[in-house]
Amino acid sequence: MKLSEQKLYINGSHVEATSGKTFTTTNPATGESICRVQMASLKDLDLAVESARAGFMIWSRMTGTERSRILMKAVGLLRQRNQELAELEVMDTGKPIQEAQSVDVSSGADCIEYFAGMAPTLTGHHVQLKDAFGYTRREPLGVCAGIGAWNYPIQIACWKAGMSLSCGNAMIYKPASLTPLTALKLGEIFTEAGLPDGVFNVLCGNSEIGRGLSLHPGIDKVSLTGSTGTGKKVMADAATTLKKVTMELGGKSPLIIFGDADLDNAVSAAMLANFYTQGEICTNGTRVFVEKSIHDDFITRLKERTLRMKIGDPMDPETQVGALISRDHMETVLDYIEKGVREGATLVCGGKRSEDPTLSRGCFVEPAIFDGCTDDMVIVKEEIFGPVMSVLTFEDEKEVVRRANDTEYGLAAGVFTRDLTRAHRVVAQIEAGTCWINNYNITPIELPLGGFKQSGIGLENGPTAVEHYTRLKSVYVELGDVDCPYE
Repeated sequence: MKLSEQKLYINGSHVEATSGKTFTTTNPATGESICRVQMASLKDLDLAVESARAGFMIWSRMTGTERSRILMKAVGLLRQRNQELAELEVMDTGKPIQEAQSVDVSSGADCIEYFAGMAPTLTGHHVQLKDAFGYTRREPLGVCAGIGAWNYPIQIACWKAGMSLSCGNAMIYKPASLTPLTALKLGEIFTEAGLPDGVFNVLCGNSEIGRGLSLHPGIDKVSLTGSTGTGKKVMADAATTLKKVTMELGGKSPLIIFGDADLDNAVSAAMLANFYTQGEICTNGTRVFVEKSIHDDFITRLKERTLRMKIGDPMDPETQVGALISRDHMETVLDYIEKGVREGATLVCGGKRSEDPTLSRGCFVEPAIFDGCTDDMVIVKEEIFGPVMSVLTFEDEKEVVRRANDTEYGLAAGVFTRDLTRAHRVVAQIEAGTCWINNYNITPIELPLGGFKQSGIGLENGPTAVEHYTRLKSVYVELGDVDCPYE
């Protein structure tokens, strides 16, 4: 399936990029071109900022209830078009259709619905003073920039838009150049739902546009989902105009499995934490710490179930492992697997490019399990972003907490145990912003998501997100005379 050349989305419609340049977005499962996509220039960025400023003046003056009605219409359209959007996402990302149908679009719609419901509740507070009173106003920031990642394109676009728009902001969104297609569709859906022109714009392009968003004086905030390296660059550029920033960055998260855990559930969680979306999830629990007493049984069950996973055409509803995002990324993942073998880890299964001749043109890698890992190995220390699990053993709680925290990252963590007192005790000591007890990678919109250390700044989702997309103004109102010492 090929699409027509994709334009930018500015001021409520598709417009020609002024750069005259295009790039190709490719289906990683087949190697075939999907379509050409026009690249935005810095001039296009200026036009988008101008459009967003004008849209903001209309949108921010609406009541929260009025904004909520429009956003809820967008939610309905997203759910109505779940199948077609999921198929487009699969073409662009290579992930299995069973995931895209059940998670990607629906979780994005859930987020917009949640914040649409919150929009009418955004208020300030009254403070009674002596012969005076004060109040606070919760106001939108202005124009927010969203920079998305390629692993969950429409979900991330919806997450950033839902938080930003519900608070009365306008948004300029830059999707990842590897997966630009569904963000453009989201722009169309918002317009169809009644969003004023200019309130949501989509600029496709390379790092020049990403940097332009971070530097532009007409943009008030940048929200990034991406790598830690990219986050540092965005933060440095945003500092030139003291923009607010929210960043959800990389991770090398621990999944701790104690000897008393429900082993089948723990194996399920370990597989989800490493192989879902081919391992291309930032919160993945890729360092799996297993208590020595259950290690052998854990590995036996894990290997048996992993070997049963179906690798195949992502459009096949039975497929459980799709294609990695690109050939370059596939080579990077395979290189990490070779490093793991060279460092002495035991490759229990997988780790090769699929030998299925029907998949030869795609970027398919068998899910890999490494056993006998040590904390100093490259595969244990560095984020791989592929279907590669590292299993380590431990003997006691104090030891595993210390080792789990011995990383520059702090995005997520999981603990499996039937002893809930221990579970809460361990979670309290783990240096990670998002933690799970007896499950993994469940991210309900109602809970904030964010990382510690080099895994991020600020929070997204949950009621706390409002603090990152609004500003609070204090107003003092005098009811008496001005007390002045000057005659």
